[in-house]
Amino acid sequence: MHDRAPPNGDDGTLVERVMAVVNQRIAGRTLAPGAKLPSLRSFAETMGVSKSTVVEAYDRLAAEGVIQARRGSGFYVVGHAPPFSVADLGPRLERAVDPFWVSRQSLDAGDGVLKPGCGWLPADWLPEDSMRRALRVLSRAPAETLADYGTPLGLAPLRQALARRMALHGIEVGPDRIMLTESGTQALDLACRFLVEPGDTVLVDDPCYFNFHALLRAHRVRIVGVRYTQNGPDTVQFEQVLAEHRPRLYITNSALHNPTGATLSPVVAHRVLKLADQFGLTIIEDDIFADFELEPAPRLAAFDGLDRVVQIGSFSKSLSASVRCGYIAARRDWIEGLIDLKIAASFGTGRLAAEMVLTILRDGSYRKYMDGLRARLARAMSETSMRLKAMGIQPWIEPRGGMFLWCVLPEGLDSSVIARQLLAEDIVLAPGNVYSLSQSASRFLRFNVAQSGDPRLFSALGRAMASAARRGAPAQIELA
Repeated sequence: MHDRAPPNGDDGTLVERVMAVVNQRIAGRTLAPGAKLPSLRSFAETMGVSKSTVVEAYDRLAAEGVIQARRGSGFYVVGHAPPFSVADLGPRLERAVDPFWVSRQSLDAGDGVLKPGCGWLPADWLPEDSMRRALRVLSRAPAETLADYGTPLGLAPLRQALARRMALHGIEVGPDRIMLTESGTQALDLACRFLVEPGDTVLVDDPCYFNFHALLRAHRVRIVGVRYTQNGPDTVQFEQVLAEHRPRLYITNSALHNPTGATLSPVVAHRVLKLADQFGLTIIEDDIFADFELEPAPRLAAFDGLDRVVQIGSFSKSLSASVRCGYIAARRDWIEGLIDLKIAASFGTGRLAAEMVLTILRDGSYRKYMDGLRARLARAMSETSMRLKAMGIQPWIEPRGGMFLWCVLPEGLDSSVIARQLLAEDIVLAPGNVYSLSQSASRFLRFNVAQSGDPRLFSALGRAMASAARRGAPAQIELA
């Protein structure tokens, strides 16, 4: 259904689109080496093109050595499959609205590049003194701490500390139900490997963190979205999606939702869990922004008791992206299977990172640092919001903490166009459609307020908006 070519366009374009679909299926292993391609007639019907268009597409693919014709039998995929490409599994979008775009631009950016679209704190906002002190402590640690693999579950004292921290959010869990990972992303990856198979359906919020899309593509699952509101997922649509698509898994943030900054209400949380029980749905709750909250929001894991809900998190956002330490909390019987997957995928957990995190948590400096960080972010949130509003860019909500502002551009402006223009000035923005499965967030931008203090951002943003308005956008633009 999704392969069908549009009815208009010249023959050359249609041939290229047929070729692209075949290449995409081969890259995604839907067509393995030696597999027979659909017949000319059936593929023409699927694509909504003429049989002659498919003939030409197959002939050109054969000339490129991608497929081969066998007399009287049809066309077959040849040789070894090309290297797996996650990008080829998604829609062929412009790079500015690709789930990898913000990550690649932000990670590759040099020191002079502004990154209001990235998802982490500036280095000078992080607790450098605490980290250096912890490193000095570790330098005197026993040899096995510096050299040995960690246990499969991970450092026991850190798991005990995590259990105590989770209890503050109403989640009663023993250390034996917590497994340390290298990061929050690895935690999510392992949970997905454990809970879904290729071809299963997974539900995400629309909008949601763009790397959820990217990682789920890598797992070759079908992704469906549910509209996210200021109180959580739209429960009416949530029920409709569960009834129609029967997803096995739902991935979400409860506290300080990424990208919107919204928080889950108790009423919505109860309804979501009731529907999950009714339809046999498992939920992964990404709690990576827990420490950024000014007031704790409801947790699905707390209401559920970690029965259908798996909670994941890490210290990458609050402490350091270089100190790779995350966790999974789940049912005891699931933890056993997750341990086996972790051993198969990465063998052990980085013990040094876990020891460093534990040292910082124990010496009391982390609590003081987070108190100061939340206050600093609140000031940055207010200042950034005020400057954006003066330009006609309106926050979707006023978040209850965290670093993200989900903002709406004036009518007629496209955030992807604005983002491309600012990239030419060494400024990385996060356009809304990288977060939206339905591609319905073209007027939205996500701003990281901790990365938005440089006046160059607002000057460049004003110029880009004014330029777009002159090209025909009806909005009235006020420059910063």
